[in-house]
Amino acid sequence: MLSGKYIFAQLIEFLPQKYFQRLVMKYEGDKYVKHFTCWNQLLVMMFGQLSNRDSLRDLISIISAHSNKTYHLGFGKNVTRSNLSKMNERREPKIFEDFAYRMIEITRIKRITKDFEVEGHVYAFDSTTIDLCLNVFWWAKFRSAKAGVKMHTLFDVETQIPAFIHITEAKVHDVNAMDIIPYETGAYYIFDRGYFDLKRLYHIDQINAYFVMREKSRLNYEVVRDIDTKHNQGGILCDQLIRLTGYVSIKKYPDELRRIVFYAETLNRTFVYLTNNIEISAEQVALLYKYRWQVELFFKWIKQHLKIKSFWGTTESAVRIQIFSAITAYCMVAIVEHDLQLNRSNYEVLRILSASLLDKTPIKDLFTKELVDVINDGQLSLNFFSGH
Repeated sequence: MLSGKYIFAQLIEFLPQKYFQRLVMKYEGDKYVKHFTCWNQLLVMMFGQLSNRDSLRDLISIISAHSNKTYHLGFGKNVTRSNLSKMNERREPKIFEDFAYRMIEITRIKRITKDFEVEGHVYAFDSTTIDLCLNVFWWAKFRSAKAGVKMHTLFDVETQIPAFIHITEAKVHDVNAMDIIPYETGAYYIFDRGYFDLKRLYHIDQINAYFVMREKSRLNYEVVRDIDTKHNQGGILCDQLIRLTGYVSIKKYPDELRRIVFYAETLNRTFVYLTNNIEISAEQVALLYKYRWQVELFFKWIKQHLKIKSFWGTTESAVRIQIFSAITAYCMVAIVEHDLQLNRSNYEVLRILSASLLDKTPIKDLFTKELVDVINDGQLSLNFFSGH
């Protein structure tokens, strides 16, 4: 009966445990381990993410206070601060990275829709810098007095799930990350103008994929022909086919480009877009670039609601494990929302789950209209770790 299981124990049933165990065997993660396996470690890390713990000490204190429940939560017998810290330092982060990608794959399949505006996958690519303390995270130095890592993210606009994540030192330039994107034929890739690199953009064109990005200033070009804009609506001022004229530019990108000038009335601003697609309408190009903002919203969401700004370990391995545990938690919340047909945002689902992890209530019952209304009105005092 679900009524006898803690909410957190119900949540982990949405994780493909057998796949995780195959990864553990592949990387020999549990070799010579008697207690506190990789699976135990993953669940403890995800519990910390979902319960919004600020530090390793905070996380272990909460678990210790409810030590009689750790077996039922899947944490194993020996959850201590030193044990978790040691495993975060020593274990292979690829176990958690590959598992996060499996969760991403499952989530994207579940959340794909049939009525998306543009045919083909649409991805927004960008990066966010996670600042670290230089005295503690010396290995991540990128300025004289700062440390940090970058999370380069390929965000699937249709499913609202990151399709690919690459973590590097913060000093790595954004355009270099374009080389490791797993490009797909027929897909659309949306970039900010900081990714303007003609050689890399031409590679996208050569594999029959498409890009949309802002025009870089001081671009030298000649107009090949004007595309008829009489039927265009929504602020399209200009639609042209152009050819680059710079000596170096034309070597890097010898084909024609499409240049679109768009006026956003609500912002009272003019934007100039470049793309290699001449089939879709100019309005669709402007709409595609508008989708780029969704990757920024994802960065904001995950930094605010999951723990990737304060870390529970100081080594590179510990940082990677925590980031990919956060991605796994994000995907799990999305899967729960889809499979239980909750019809609520990921933020709302996470907010309610985080306040109920040790309740013994079927998950779906938490999201009945009456209970959600009570929670939103602040009339119900939830005992966060009551266990009842």
